[in-house]
Amino acid sequence: MKYKKSTSALRLGVLQASVLLALSPAAFAQSSDQVSTLDKVEVTGSRIKRADIEGAAPVTVIDRATIDASGHVSVADLMRDSTFGSFGNFRPRSGSSAQAVSTIDLRGLGSDRTLVLIDGRRAPAAPSTGVSADLNTIPLAAVERIEVLSDGASALYGSDAIGGVVNVILRKDYEGVEVRYGKGLTKVKGGDTEEASVLFGVNSDRGNLLLGASYNERGMVYTRDQIGASVKGASIYGNNFFYENGSLGGALPGYNCDDPGFYTLGKNCVYNHKETAANEASVKNKSLFARGQWQIDENWSIYANASYSNSDSFGRYAPTPGAVYVTEGSANDPVPGDGQGAYVYHRYAGAGNRDTTVDNSVTDLTLGMQWQVSERLAIDFGLRRSNAKFKETGRGYIVTPLAELAIANGQYDLRNPYANPDVVKGFTATIGRDGKYEIEQLFADATLDLFDMSGGRSVLAFGLEHRKESYADLYDSLSEAGVIAGSAGNSAAGDRNVSSAYAEWLFPITGSFDITAAARYDRYNDYGNDVSPKLSLRWQPLDRLTFRASAGEGFRAPPLNNLYAARAFSAEAVKDYRTCLGIGFTSAQCGGDANGDNLADGAEDKAVGSYQVDSYSSGNTNLKSEKSKQYSVGMAWDATDWLNLTVDFYRIKIDDRIRLISYQELVDFNNRGIALPAGTSVTRRPNGAVSQINTAYANEGDLDTRGVDISLRTRFGLGNAGQLSNWLQVSRVIDYTVTDGLVKKDRLGWVGQPDTRASLRNTWTNGDFSVNWNINYIGDQQNPAVRPSFGFIGGDPSTRVGGYATNDLSFSVNVPWNGSATLGVNNIGNRYPELISVDGRPWNFDLYDAYGRTVYFRYSQKF
Repeated sequence: MKYKKSTSALRLGVLQASVLLALSPAAFAQSSDQVSTLDKVEVTGSRIKRADIEGAAPVTVIDRATIDASGHVSVADLMRDSTFGSFGNFRPRSGSSAQAVSTIDLRGLGSDRTLVLIDGRRAPAAPSTGVSADLNTIPLAAVERIEVLSDGASALYGSDAIGGVVNVILRKDYEGVEVRYGKGLTKVKGGDTEEASVLFGVNSDRGNLLLGASYNERGMVYTRDQIGASVKGASIYGNNFFYENGSLGGALPGYNCDDPGFYTLGKNCVYNHKETAANEASVKNKSLFARGQWQIDENWSIYANASYSNSDSFGRYAPTPGAVYVTEGSANDPVPGDGQGAYVYHRYAGAGNRDTTVDNSVTDLTLGMQWQVSERLAIDFGLRRSNAKFKETGRGYIVTPLAELAIANGQYDLRNPYANPDVVKGFTATIGRDGKYEIEQLFADATLDLFDMSGGRSVLAFGLEHRKESYADLYDSLSEAGVIAGSAGNSAAGDRNVSSAYAEWLFPITGSFDITAAARYDRYNDYGNDVSPKLSLRWQPLDRLTFRASAGEGFRAPPLNNLYAARAFSAEAVKDYRTCLGIGFTSAQCGGDANGDNLADGAEDKAVGSYQVDSYSSGNTNLKSEKSKQYSVGMAWDATDWLNLTVDFYRIKIDDRIRLISYQELVDFNNRGIALPAGTSVTRRPNGAVSQINTAYANEGDLDTRGVDISLRTRFGLGNAGQLSNWLQVSRVIDYTVTDGLVKKDRLGWVGQPDTRASLRNTWTNGDFSVNWNINYIGDQQNPAVRPSFGFIGGDPSTRVGGYATNDLSFSVNVPWNGSATLGVNNIGNRYPELISVDGRPWNFDLYDAYGRTVYFRYSQKF
């Protein structure tokens, strides 16, 4: 079901563009008398170099000028403004297993279905995720431009290129020295940014060399300083008890509830976790990079790229909460003599906050040679090694069995969490994770001019690749054993070899119509092989009008962490009619439903009850690859010298999705006689009750999405008043349907899944002065009503998130001594997201930030 969207901000952007279009082209059009020869370039989405004209693939280029005008200090912050990131991008946050990581997610398909390239080569996955590249490890100072291919591209690049490709092109032809420093001050305390970089480049007739270093930082924002902090946190995990029969007893007798963070709320002693915790995590990025190329002779050249990036992060959560059972008559019994034990919901405040530090690093080295064999044949071959590492350390965590022992024997007094520091130290632990993701790659690419056709020369690009991937994510023994309160994790490690061959063939049928066919074969030594074909058409009936279309297939290989994760135990609660009967309840008491599941047949409304069972999760070596089909059709129209319009429709269908199957889903499948996904199982006792559930990542479900991207560019010469350029981008998702198990849902418009994102970039330049005004818009969202009986019409009003628009403004000037200065304000209206909780956070962290108005200054000096 769709819900009405707020479009006021979007209409504003369209209105502004319409006003510009209404201006007389005779007064503002640039001269078209100049004729230039177009150089051949390689653009993301094709291995064939061709004239720099609109191609068959929809590619958006974010150039260096756009990067500087954004006011952002990192690649991650820059890409969060992209309209192709339909549902937002993951960013650093405390308490997450990927605390320091920032990713890019095109089309809302997941960051693991977006391929990130660096100079056309696959970036390594962050070891803490095992599936997605970390944008924080790419230095923004080293970036020349970013090319976003908003179409599937497995036929050229292999696995993961389902939602699209983000190709980060690094600087190379740079001459001179540039030093840059910038500082940003946020309205919210703690989120300030700082950046610094230095570049050195030399060029000659035979080669070039670039050296650089960069640093950027964003500070931590504590929850007490963010929006919503005026309402105290009120965690029941303060010092309260429940009777053994489940009724609430209230504050623990004998405790005054006046220690830091604790306060009385009604009959309870609650804890204000907002005082000490931080949802945001701090991030510091440091990088060194170098690249060079040397022309040995007219046919041979050699090149090398090397970089080292380090990303440090700090996150903080409140002291560990825990629920502990105390026996009748023990030292910590809340009500001695009442004939029953009790459950105490306690905060281990004496152990201090849970602090997590993360150290990520990536070392990357590429060595290659280019050989112009003949006028028709060119070869590029080389080797590459990329090594991503991370180390995570967590302090202030509680070893549950040791804490329970100290409580049981009275050494630890629940009524005084600060009383005995030595006892607290005895059950407090420092936990850790160590990980790596290494890629060793050999590659050879060639382009061959074959024969002339009516529309030009037919060109074949082909190549071979072989790479070895090694992955490890290793938890400390206590975390892996599941004895750390408030933390869990199971290790994973594995490696694989991948051999690939691809070909792309251009057929210029006529001067206005060409066909490009591409295919790639990938062989994985762990699960099998995949073939990915693609056919692209380009028709240019007029000099200024181009139509394009493509159809292709893609895949996503099973990630190493999904294949090889170690087995981990938990005691999960599931609803199950047969288990209810098996432990002695009647059919009426169990809901009277033979399905006894949580499906949309009304069973979830019945009193089946939940029962804890032995549950295990692990890797699944039975996984196969996801399969996708992509279709796109579009047009590019250069209506005048000052107006360009592109419109592209897309559809992506994914089958055999790799996802973690929930324990409840497995029980539901079992009750309905549906075959369980390979690598999972449900075991029952003779009385029908569930005795054990084994889950894993499995191939189950599908996803179908379609939408449209619109780009409108204008460029006006204003005579002595300078030049004005505008760029409106709108991405609208038309359908987003996900099938998980037995449930099929159109999730478009739900919270976190807006149907519209838009941006309007306006730049005015006049000599040494320039002004940039950027508008970013995110559509509104609302969840459907959970049950019709609630009386909601159309949607749940408590989840409505309105349309969200921010305005960024900056002023730049070139100073006489070859320097430039910029003063800017991002989010000039000081907008904040609405406090609609998503994934346990007070707002949607993927779509919004809550830094408020940010004033920044940047100065660059060239020598």
